[in-house]
Amino acid sequence: MTDPRTSQPTSFPGEPQQPRPGLVADMRIKPDHGEESYVGKGLLTDKVALITGGDSGIGRAVAIAYAREGADVAISYLADEQRDADETRQWVEKAGRRCLLLPGDIRDRDHCVQLVERTVSELGGIDILVNNAAAQTINQGIDSIDDDEMQGAFAANVFAMIRLAKAAAAHMKPGAAIVNTTSEQAKVAGKTMIVYAATKGAISSLTVGLSNLLSGDGIRVNAVAPGPIWTPIQPIAKTPHELETLGQDTPLGRAGQPAELAPAYVLLASAEGSYMSGNVIAVTGGVPIS
Repeated sequence: MTDPRTSQPTSFPGEPQQPRPGLVADMRIKPDHGEESYVGKGLLTDKVALITGGDSGIGRAVAIAYAREGADVAISYLADEQRDADETRQWVEKAGRRCLLLPGDIRDRDHCVQLVERTVSELGGIDILVNNAAAQTINQGIDSIDDDEMQGAFAANVFAMIRLAKAAAAHMKPGAAIVNTTSEQAKVAGKTMIVYAATKGAISSLTVGLSNLLSGDGIRVNAVAPGPIWTPIQPIAKTPHELETLGQDTPLGRAGQPAELAPAYVLLASAEGSYMSGNVIAVTGGVPIS
């Protein structure tokens, strides 16, 4: 048995801060995406998945896991993240599956439709939609909340999710799945992350609503709520001290790694989770969110 308190790094000293959008390629301490550890069982054989934010972090871990489970993968990402996207594609293709790279901004409503259409036309359909990409905003006092940044956060985190679900559902057959990424912030709502937390709360509610709406078509909709995870989003806004102590206030005493999220996304996308819909699975290092 592995001690969950010490199975992954418990501190990230000396990690340099990054400008947005943040790249794995520029991180000194690389996250674990399951590159050397994830072993597939054929749970998604010949399925097609579209993963937003699939270039790095949780999205990369999900892409690797899905490929090793037998799925072809399309990933969307910002054009500035091309280096990370290229590396993710290498891991997917190393697993023997096709990988379609789709750069662009999901805040653009037309781009959301194009993501689904290209996935369907080039990979032959869409069985799984993973709404994972997100914009994280940080505020100090309430006066520091920028209106344009707030609207951009809702456009990326909530509106795009609805548009993508709408576009994908039109092509999905019974047995298909939508998996959304929310956050523990939907419940704990830290005082410096109130806009981000509000978007994640909306995603949790949206997950239940979409499940109610699409269950009659045989499409399951669930979400995963990560806690503090070591991804490129962390070095963007956190101070060196915050990076060094990331996750140490959780019951398990450390931050999580993207690879530790991937099994939840596999469960919710596969027949292993066939009686699960409208749920939010917490992967938070022990922080309760219910």
